[in-house]
Amino acid sequence: MLKGGVYIPPIPHMEYRLMRSNSAPRGRVFGLAALFALFVAPFAGTAQEVDPSPPVEGIDYAVYESDGDDSSFADLLKALDKADAVLVGEQHDDMVGHGFQAELLSAATRRFAEGTEDARPVVLSLEMFERDVQYIVDEYLEGLISEDHFLRSARPWDFYEERYRPMVEYAREHHLPIVAANAPRRYVNRVTREGPGSLEVLSEEARSYLPPLPFPGPSDDYRAEWDALFESMMPPPDTTGAEPAPRHQPNPNSLHSQALWDAAMGESVARELEATEDALVLHMVGSFHVQNGTGIPERLAEYLPDARQLIVVMLKVDDVREWDSDEFKDLGDYVILTQKPATTERPVSD
Repeated sequence: MLKGGVYIPPIPHMEYRLMRSNSAPRGRVFGLAALFALFVAPFAGTAQEVDPSPPVEGIDYAVYESDGDDSSFADLLKALDKADAVLVGEQHDDMVGHGFQAELLSAATRRFAEGTEDARPVVLSLEMFERDVQYIVDEYLEGLISEDHFLRSARPWDFYEERYRPMVEYAREHHLPIVAANAPRRYVNRVTREGPGSLEVLSEEARSYLPPLPFPGPSDDYRAEWDALFESMMPPPDTTGAEPAPRHQPNPNSLHSQALWDAAMGESVARELEATEDALVLHMVGSFHVQNGTGIPERLAEYLPDARQLIVVMLKVDDVREWDSDEFKDLGDYVILTQKPATTERPVSD
């Protein structure tokens, strides 16, 4: 989407939406994360009522293995024993999914708590904070600054309080590290405008917030998903005989911007695993970055080949008891179907 024919540069804190593309390969569900991040004006979205109670398995969500076999939250917890990095793909406006994330963080912390047989460090990693605010995140976790100053300085995403604050506050209360994993958006925007090579002129300090340059480009599979996603957004063919409107072509650099996010987050997780012996890193991120094993999983495998990855993808659906293999199969090692509320959204007031 172009606004008045003008390309809107990436703003990586917009709503993620998921849709099925008729032109996409079977089994591919594509998140509109990148498109909203690249094209939608800032501060769009909806406010939502927050249910403080945890989601109920079998009602609010259901857990499946990659092939659609029934699974459970307990099975997922057991699978953490053999993982180093758990990549949890979300839809940003999915409040049940955010409740699930908080429960997963809490359950993992209890399972691997100090003094237990399987004790190991648990680390929360977030797409929602950028690398250059890591010291601010650390200051807040250590109680050196107030929450007000933390929020003023750390550039939290829209709807932070409803969606991400519960996990951050849990980590603070239980003395868990938090990784600010994403590339600063100003440099992602530079890639969109001038291409990936434009980062080479940045200062040494600026480059310290980025993965090693040149950062890896998209794989063929990832590019195919991206192309199919853009194709799915094109209007259907005109059957009236009128002259077709010109088709807008996406900025060819936009995919490289997405690849920079993936590289930054993949390297952030890898660095944490190398720095903290036997750590379990739970990385929360938009689903497009991890589903089908592309994006961050590819980058993490390059930066730290021995890292044991577990991919969890969450999707909002009308009925969590209905598995659709064409839509959901092989999106992740585990697929979490979350229940769409009957009415969840109200317009944001000005």
